[in-house]
Amino acid sequence: MASDFAGTRRITPPVNDPIRAYAPGSPERASLKARLASMAGERVDIPIVIGGREIRTGDLSHAVMPHQHAHVLGDVHMATSAHVGQAVTAARDARREWASWPWEDRAAVFLKAAELLTTTWRDTLNAATMLGQSKTVYQAEIDAACELVDFWRFNVSFAEELYAEQPVSNHTMWNQVEYRPLEGFIYAITPFNFTAIAGNLPTAAALMGNTVVWKPAASAMLSAYHLMRLFEAAGLPPGVINFLPGDPVMISEQLLDHPDLGGIHFTGSTGVFQSMWGRVGRNIASYRTYPRLVGETGGKDFIVVHPSADPIEVAVAIVRGGFEYQGQKCSAASRVYVPQSLWPEVRDRVIAMMQEIRMGDVRDFRNFMGAVIDRKAFTRIKEYIDHARANASILQGGGCDDREGFFVEPTFVETQNPGYRLMCEEIFGPVVTAYAYPDDRWLETLEIVDETSPYALTGAIFARDRAAVREATSALRNAAGNFYINDKPTGAVVGQQPFGGARASGTNDKAGSKMNLLRWVSARTIKETYSPPRDFRYPFMGDE
Repeated sequence: MASDFAGTRRITPPVNDPIRAYAPGSPERASLKARLASMAGERVDIPIVIGGREIRTGDLSHAVMPHQHAHVLGDVHMATSAHVGQAVTAARDARREWASWPWEDRAAVFLKAAELLTTTWRDTLNAATMLGQSKTVYQAEIDAACELVDFWRFNVSFAEELYAEQPVSNHTMWNQVEYRPLEGFIYAITPFNFTAIAGNLPTAAALMGNTVVWKPAASAMLSAYHLMRLFEAAGLPPGVINFLPGDPVMISEQLLDHPDLGGIHFTGSTGVFQSMWGRVGRNIASYRTYPRLVGETGGKDFIVVHPSADPIEVAVAIVRGGFEYQGQKCSAASRVYVPQSLWPEVRDRVIAMMQEIRMGDVRDFRNFMGAVIDRKAFTRIKEYIDHARANASILQGGGCDDREGFFVEPTFVETQNPGYRLMCEEIFGPVVTAYAYPDDRWLETLEIVDETSPYALTGAIFARDRAAVREATSALRNAAGNFYINDKPTGAVVGQQPFGGARASGTNDKAGSKMNLLRWVSARTIKETYSPPRDFRYPFMGDE
C-alpha cells in the first residue's frame, strides 16, 4: 500500500513514441531480424492464465503464419466453461486490492510496461505481430510498438486529468468527486488486426481500477500471449487481467449472462457486437448494475475527390490507405469517388503503383504486403473479387493463391454504379472500388457518400478548393468519426486523432482519449459540510 504521505505525484507529460526506420544497415534492423529468426524457430506453448496461474487443458488450437500457413508458431490451450467461471472469480478477488490502490500505483504498472515495450520488449512484440499476423516491419512498428506505447503513456496522462476534475467548493463545504471503478468485471474482446488494440482494451479499463476477463482473437494468439507476459513483467498483480483463449461463443454466452458483468470493451465485427448488445438487453434485469458497452466495429471507409484535387496525392492515398496491411484495417479505404475529369490520371497512377507492389513473406523487408489473416478471410475476399469479375471491371490485381500462404493481390475495381455491392459492404481485404462521377454532380455525390453505407468510421476529402473542403466537411459530418482532409483515412495517432466512429461503426468512445476512460468509472459525489444547521427554521418563516 502506498504511503499516505506521498504527496501529489505528477506524471511526465507524454510524447508519441518515435517510429524506427529499420533501414538497411541499421542496428534496429539487425536486432529485429535476429528476433524474427529465433521466434520463427520456436513452437510456443500458450496456456490460459487465470489469477496469475497458467492452465494447460491439452485441447489445442494452433497459431500459424498466415503467409506460410503450414508453419505452426504455437499451441494454444483452449478454455472450458469451468475456466470462464474461474476467470470471473479471479477478477472479483483481485478487484478488492487493485481498486483500492492509489491510481498512481496502477499507473506505474502501465508506465513500466510502456518503457519495457519501447526498449527490451520491442523486438519480441514486433516479431510476434509480423509472424503471427503477417504485418510488414513498418506496419508492426507503428502498431505493436509505437501505438501501444502511446496508449499506455497517454492513458495515464488522461487519467491524471480526469481525477483532477473536481467540483466547486466554498468555505462552508468541501465538494469532491470520486471516480470509482465499475462494479463487476470487464469483458475485453480484442481483434487480430492491431496488437495495440489487444493491449489497450483490457488495460484502459484496468488503469481505472477495474479487473478484466480478456478473450484475444484466435488468429492473433502469439502476440496476445507475449502481451500477457509483458503485463506480468511490468508488475501487474495476478487476476487483474485474466487471459482466456477459447471458443468465443461459449465464453461470450457465459460472461454475458453473468450478473457481475460490469462492462464490455470490444473491437470486432458489427454483427458480433450487435448480437452481444442484444443479449445484454435481454438480460438487463439480471445484472447487478447496467453494463457499459463500448465497441468499435466495422467500416466502409471512403475517399471522395473534388475536381480541384491533386491526382498524385489522391493516387498515393488510395494505394496506402487501401492496401497497407492487406486492407485489414477497420479504417482502410475501400470506396473511392473520383471526378471524371481526374479519373484517367488517378486510375493510371494507382495501377502503376500497384504493379510495383511486392507481396510475400513479411520477413523479406522489401515486401509492401503480406498475407490475409486466415482461410476464412481468404475465402470471403475471393468471393467479392469473383463477384467483381462478373459484375464490374477489375483494373488491376484480382489474383488469389492459398497454396503456401493466404495471399490476395491488391485489387482495384471500377464500377458504373455507386450503389454496387463492393461500394456498400465491408470486405476487410485489399480491394478498393472506384466510381467516377460527373464533375458537375459534386454535391449530389457527397449525398451518395453519406447515404451509401451504414458505417461511419473514417473518410477523407481531397481538394485544393477550400470551399469544397467546407462543403464536404459539412455534408459528411455524420459519415465518419475520423475525418481527413488531403490525407488517407488510416493512421490515427494516439494523442492526435482519438479514434472511433458512430452509426454501425461503434459507440464512438474514442480509444486513446479521456472520453474512453470515462466509460470505465462511475462517479460518486461527496459533500462535506463543516458546520451543519442546528435549527430547522428558515429566515423567511419569521413573523412580519
